[in-house]
Formats: sequence, structure tokens, C-alpha cells
Amino acid sequence: MRYACFVLTLFSATSWADETTQPLKIEAHRNEIFSLAFSPDGKVLASACKDKTIGLWDAKTGASIEILKGHTGDVLRVAFSPDGKQIASVAADNTVRIWNVSTGKTVQTMKGHTNWVAGIAFSPDGKWVVSASADQTAAVWNVQTGERRSQFKGHKGEIYTAAFHPDGKTVATAGKDKTIRLWDAVTAEPIRSFGDHKGEIYTLTFNAKGDQIASCDSEGVVRILNSTTGEVVQKMTGHKGAAYAVAFHGGTLLSSSADRLVKVWNISNGKDERTMPAHKNEVYAVAATADGRVFASASRSGVIHVYGISAKEGKE
Repeated sequence: MRYACFVLTLFSATSWADETTQPLKIEAHRNEIFSLAFSPDGKVLASACKDKTIGLWDAKTGASIEILKGHTGDVLRVAFSPDGKQIASVAADNTVRIWNVSTGKTVQTMKGHTNWVAGIAFSPDGKWVVSASADQTAAVWNVQTGERRSQFKGHKGEIYTAAFHPDGKTVATAGKDKTIRLWDAVTAEPIRSFGDHKGEIYTLTFNAKGDQIASCDSEGVVRILNSTTGEVVQKMTGHKGAAYAVAFHGGTLLSSSADRLVKVWNISNGKDERTMPAHKNEVYAVAATADGRVFASASRSGVIHVYGISAKEGKE
């Protein structure tokens, strides 16, 4: 999976109704962006970049808030803590970092993986993070102490993505071996494995209730699975290239792809409810606010687009 310089685009419900709305355009990173995450209140957007930094952006105006520096390799994924006070990041330097949002400083650096780390997610209580690595393991770390609590072994290839179940008791992982695996978050004992995907799985995420898992793969297929049985609830095949990222967005599911598109899927029937105007290049990242009103996507054109922002609130 190759990455390149991105456009960040924020969409709101108002822009869906009027595609002629001119976006607020701002400069983002001048290098490849691999991941996006909104703060819990939706006010801040974080971006993980090849330039070894994390960008923090005002999600309303697009203004740069701060650039977090400390990693010595490409930053591959970023996540906010449930209270919005911390950010977790992972990178090609094999480390996991915890940042204080208000100070922009690293408060913990977790070392233990022996290859690049691509997946990161906080537990619902914010006390733990789970990381996924190319060393074919995943691990749960104590956010306060930086100590590793558990390590998951069993995948037959690089692990690209990991997520906590909303109950905090279960971890899901997926990657190159095309399987989704569920683990006990404390004991690291395997619970079950799902193997429906035909391509490498780039991203997975639980819905808010925890009864469904959304995933996407290198074949361009997006799936929604029953998180208990592994049964495929919906299978979406509208993308014409690899599907890189998925995010639940209210009653819909978002997906981004190498075909330069972001699609909005109806969860109930699996139909393509909306296809956003194409980016100029591949779209590797997508993220949504918790309230379901705004989502962001990232492609390769080097600017930020903010939809639904008036000229008084921001200038190009």
C-alpha cells in the first residue's frame, strides 16, 4: 500500500445538499498523510503524516493549531482519547506515543514492537491503547505508565489495524493475512477469527453499539460483519480500486478508495447512498465526527477543503 500527498476535505450535511458550495481551502502538510481523526467534540482534526509529524487543525476554520513533532519515522495513524485530552500515534519508527493535546508534548513513548506500527486505538475508558504492527503482533499498553499489558500473536502477516470493542473487553485486529481476529483484551487469548475477505484488510472499526464491525480491503470491498458470529451483514462492491479506510457516520458508513472517491453507504441495505465528487488522487483516509454531522477525507492534492464554512469564518 503506497501513500502520497493529500487533500483534506471536510463535508457537512449542508454541502451534501449543495455540491456547488465552495470549500474553504487551506494548506495542509506538504507530504503524505496516512490517517485522520476528529476530537470527541468535533472541534479539532488530527492528521498523521510522512513528514514525521501530526497536524492539529481547527475543524471549523481550517486554521493550523499545532504541529506535533517527536517521531523519527513516518506517522502512520493517529487517534484521540475519549476525553479529547490526549492523542495516540504510531509510526515507522516502531513506537507508540501518547501526546498531551494542550501542551503538544509527548507524555509516553511505548517501545516493544520490532517493525513499523500502523494501527492504534484507545479503549473506551481511555486507560489503554491497542497497537497493530508489521511484526505480526498487536499489543495493549497502559497509557499512564507506558507498560505493555498484553500481546496478541496469531496473524500470518503484517497487522494494519486494531480496535477496541465499546465494552473495552475485546480487541479486533486485521491485516495482510485477510482475517479479522477477536481477542480477550486482558489475557490476549483468541476468541474467534473471521475469514470472508479476499484481500488484505486495511482498516476495521466497531460501530457504537459494538454489534457490528466494518472493514475494507485491497480488492475494494467494504463489509459490515456481525461482531459475534462473523456473518456478513452487508457487502459493498462499488469501489473501482483498493478501499483504504472506513468510518461509521451516523446511520451510514463511509469508505475511501484508490478510485479517488469517498462513498456513503446505507447500512440497512448496503446501497451506495452518496458518492462525493472525486478527489484528484487516491483517498487514503476518512474520519467522522461523533455527532455524525461532519466527515473528513484525505487525498493527494496538498490542500484542505472545508465544506459548510462561510466566507466570514475562513478564507482560502
